[in-house]
Amino acid sequence: MNTPTIADELAAALAGARFVFVLTGAGVSAESGVPTFRDAQTGLWAKFDPLELATPGAFARDPKRVWDWYAWRRELVANVAPNAGHHALAAIERRVPAFLLATQNVDGLHAKAGSQALVELHGSLSRVKCSREGTIVATWTAPDDGLPPRCVACGAFLRPDVVWFEEMLPEAALARAEDAATRCDVMLVVGTAAEVYPAAALPLSAKRGGALLVEVNPNVTTLSSAADFAVRAPAGVALPALVAAAWPEAVDRSGT
Repeated sequence: MNTPTIADELAAALAGARFVFVLTGAGVSAESGVPTFRDAQTGLWAKFDPLELATPGAFARDPKRVWDWYAWRRELVANVAPNAGHHALAAIERRVPAFLLATQNVDGLHAKAGSQALVELHGSLSRVKCSREGTIVATWTAPDDGLPPRCVACGAFLRPDVVWFEEMLPEAALARAEDAATRCDVMLVVGTAAEVYPAAALPLSAKRGGALLVEVNPNVTTLSSAADFAVRAPAGVALPALVAAAWPEAVDRSGT
């Protein structure tokens, strides 16, 4: 795909921004080869409804099945590298006074790319926690019976530190994102249709607060009519072009 044309007004607004807030979704990671939640239901897992794999009830009924599916997904992303879009967002963070990236992805690629001001709204595949106490567990030993490992403190099963259907987003993470939406002067919505609440409310909150709303997505979405600018290209193409347009004197060809 050809490099998209970036409007001068958009480049100037980004370069002069005091606080940039970014919301990303599955489209960013798909460019690195990470399957979406639905796409991960292939092969052995194709026969299962999501409610059998990603709810508290599913884990209570069959903890081994749920643990095994997430272990398989963890292996899928373990050796996946961030793409140019991930790196471009890390580059923006280094160039603006204030920045926050809120992602709906659970693959950890933003952190791998160097993003530091990062909120993982849906958790991370790389972490596990006690299913009873919610405590993050750094290391664990897989038992011989094939069941999930257990918390050494209370004996409950460990579970992935991700947000399942029927669960609320982490309160502190959501609060941090909501605060950024009210204070930012530029918001980028990248690789997501922004249809699932409460994350879907963040762009409209930013818009009401006077922020410039920028959509980066190859497809038209329900958010498009509200966006001040829409860059119709994949994140790995659009974001490096945006960085290069905003800071032409400081960016090499890699967009970082």
